[in-house]
Amino acid sequence: MRRRSAGKIHDRLWYLGREESGIYLLEGDSASLIISGGMSYLAPMVLNQLHAFGIDEGRIGKLLILHAHFDHVGLVPFFRRRYPALEIFASKRGWEILRMQKGIDTINAFSRLVAERMGVPGCLEGRDLEWRDDVAGEAVSEGDQIDLGGMTVRILETPGHSSCSLSAYCPEIRALFPSDGAGIPYQQAIIPSGNSNFTVYQQSLEKLEPLAVEILCADHYGYVTGPEAADYISRSIDAAAEKRALIEAIYRRTRSLDETVKELVAEIYANHTGYFLPREIYEGIYRQTVRHVAGALENSSI
Repeated sequence: MRRRSAGKIHDRLWYLGREESGIYLLEGDSASLIISGGMSYLAPMVLNQLHAFGIDEGRIGKLLILHAHFDHVGLVPFFRRRYPALEIFASKRGWEILRMQKGIDTINAFSRLVAERMGVPGCLEGRDLEWRDDVAGEAVSEGDQIDLGGMTVRILETPGHSSCSLSAYCPEIRALFPSDGAGIPYQQAIIPSGNSNFTVYQQSLEKLEPLAVEILCADHYGYVTGPEAADYISRSIDAAAEKRALIEAIYRRTRSLDETVKELVAEIYANHTGYFLPREIYEGIYRQTVRHVAGALENSSI
């Protein structure tokens, strides 16, 4: 079952934010962990939700960045400045990106662009939400664990959506946090998101499939529970294979990267009206995806 409303998922797990962008709060005996960083315009809503749900902010001691795209790190500066002692974790590659001025500028610019698309640009006004050079933390990698006391978060490296992508798994409640690494549960579909390297993305999905999952915690469009959560990764594998076949078919027909991107972007907005990303951002995403898939086809002598 798919759910998109903020609230309690499990005795120790909360979903916060809006349906198009959310974060998770996992409560342990010794500390609480924020998983993922959402989009910056969520700040006033998340703060209100923390208060409304009676969540003890004083126990929030850790934050895990699953990858460094703008729509998954927007709230990190807000939390860092609100909780100065906050421990922040990301992959080594993630921290490299988040220290680049180009990366910081892109995060801030795209955050403003999406806030305008979602009709909430005022949420950014008068608040210190932008990324600067005052956010730092610890690198985590495959097999590392974050101990919250009674709750353990295991780190898995799952690149492909981005070069810095991580997934997190909490075995105590069988909750998987794949960020965009498992496909996006938009409406009743699964939108594959092998942005940077589609082949590696598919390999990462295969890596996640053996996990026992009862709660699938996506960063966009909520979370999934029950039988659908259990087979979500398998369905994501199928959706990724179908998407790759579509990209290959269009490219074989057009032999043009630009035409392939144009057709794919038209298809996504025709079939998924209301999707949160502006067209100009999505065009850049698909250009990267098609470049990889087309390159793999050319190398295989299509």
